[in-house]
Amino acid sequence: MQTARSRGVIACRTCGTLYTGKQGSCDVCGSPLSSRLPHSLQRTWAFFFAGLAAYIPGNLLPIMVTATPQGESASTIMGGVITLIHHGSYGIALVIFIASIAVPVSKFAVIAWISLSIQWNLASDERSRHHAHELVELLGSWSMVDVFVVAALAALIQLGAVMSVTPGPGAEFFALSVALTMLSARSLDTRLIWDSPDD
Repeated sequence: MQTARSRGVIACRTCGTLYTGKQGSCDVCGSPLSSRLPHSLQRTWAFFFAGLAAYIPGNLLPIMVTATPQGESASTIMGGVITLIHHGSYGIALVIFIASIAVPVSKFAVIAWISLSIQWNLASDERSRHHAHELVELLGSWSMVDVFVVAALAALIQLGAVMSVTPGPGAEFFALSVALTMLSARSLDTRLIWDSPDD
């Protein structure tokens, strides 16, 4: 398959000017020219593992703390889903489960699959990997649904001695995990997906 890289064509990532066989910097804007983003895969893996490290305490630690005259109760993400199911709120429980459990785990799996297939030159369909990467970027911020819910409840439910809701430590870790996973997906130069081993 003929590619711009195999023909020696390179585009400036700042202004879009095309060059053939040129190295160094762009004549128009002075930005450094590179056929692929330097250390793209390394940055992707760094953000990936940092996001994974934050995701574990984000799920194990309480994401929300509710204080009432009877005492305090803390809820993890999965604990909140189970509570919603127990109270018959199946629709909300499903949304929270998909956005906060299924989507983040799927994002980790897809980013790892794409990165490993590039790193090890695994034979797989380039279009499928490219579409999977686009989907990860599209769904990235939807994992923040839990954090938005906790923030809204914390702002709305402040009834003094009657009842109050505050974010737990898990919310910070979870938000950090989502942000790092989004950075991991965006750090990957998707042109690497289409490169052949000979490149």
